[in-house]
Amino acid sequence: MTEGANVKLPIEVREILTILPHRYPMVMVDRVTELVPGERIAGHKCVAYNEPWFQGHFPAHPIMPGVLIVEAMVQIGGLLAHASDPAPGPKPKVVLFLGIDKARFRRPVVPGDRLDLSATALQRRGPVWKLRGEARVDGNLCAEAEMLAQVADASA
Repeated sequence: MTEGANVKLPIEVREILTILPHRYPMVMVDRVTELVPGERIAGHKCVAYNEPWFQGHFPAHPIMPGVLIVEAMVQIGGLLAHASDPAPGPKPKVVLFLGIDKARFRRPVVPGDRLDLSATALQRRGPVWKLRGEARVDGNLCAEAEMLAQVADASA
């Protein structure tokens, strides 16, 4: 377990819910286990059979939808951008997803898997971040992408 400046790890889901605007069933990060503000973050999502998308994707062969794996990478990247904000100020912040490039899916994610998530900062220009995300199960790469996100005032 690595600790960033003034960051107590692990960051549990209760604290994650104070940062991300998402709620069930769209919260895709259960825990943050590594955080170096401005550089990298790691955490995971425990994939359970009772999640609502498995009813239709696919009932006889449940697979986590690729778009939700991307959403999980975006959320872990958003947590990195939020934790790296040098001047949080009095207004609440939100991280907005701006775009995705180079998304690739390598293997399916199924119920019972622990989806290990990581994001690395590639570039930052003001409030806009370019991040590289990866999702792995048992050390095997499942998905990867480059993402753009922006830290903005929640009222914007």
